[in-house]
Amino acid sequence: MNIHNKKILAIIPARGSSKSIPQKNIVALAGKPLLVWTITAALKSKLVNRIVVSSDDEKILKVASKFGAEPIKRPKAIAGDKSPFNLLIFHALDYLKKKEKYIPDVLVYLQPTSPLRDSKDIDKALSLLKGEVASVISVYEVDNKFLKSFIIDGKGFMRGVSNNQFPFMNRQDLPKIFMPNGAIYIVKKEFFMKTGKLFSDKTVPFIMSNKKSLDIDSMEDLKKAEKILKKKARM
Repeated sequence: MNIHNKKILAIIPARGSSKSIPQKNIVALAGKPLLVWTITAALKSKLVNRIVVSSDDEKILKVASKFGAEPIKRPKAIAGDKSPFNLLIFHALDYLKKKEKYIPDVLVYLQPTSPLRDSKDIDKALSLLKGEVASVISVYEVDNKFLKSFIIDGKGFMRGVSNNQFPFMNRQDLPKIFMPNGAIYIVKKEFFMKTGKLFSDKTVPFIMSNKKSLDIDSMEDLKKAEKILKKKARM
């Protein structure tokens, strides 16, 4: 796949409700609504050529439109905190197809709670979508001592969380572990339409630093991001 010749659609999900921080997606962060940091990153991407924000909230949709993204009103039925993410993607694709027969080649799913992810990250991740690769997921490295842990099975016996060899190996001999950070999900449209998934046995990682992987889930996270962004602005 020559990524430079493809229709690449960025979909930004932004529900109105939030349990951790009221109106989290448009809460102020370093002088801008949180959502805008992700919109700006997508706009500055050299590869993304269309950006939509899917939301059930009119205020969020107005912010999205003001800062350069196309608003898509999401039905309340698929806007709950337990609503599967793939339903909003299917809805956005269906909306654009019916509206103007637009069908993208690649989907880039960008959560607004990752404000430290920038346009360069998006483009570097997109460059990995080639050959037989079906999708790309951004991750960061975590402590691999987790592989030395156990679970208790239904009969009360201990089992290695991954296998029964890792708990007794030296940590330096254990494989590295990576956690998805929620910043970037990229998938070929055809694969997503067939499966409704972002992950397969042909998914590759885009590795990001722990610092850039900050996910806004609390006021403390928001303060950390504010400090980092203000420091970056002064550089």
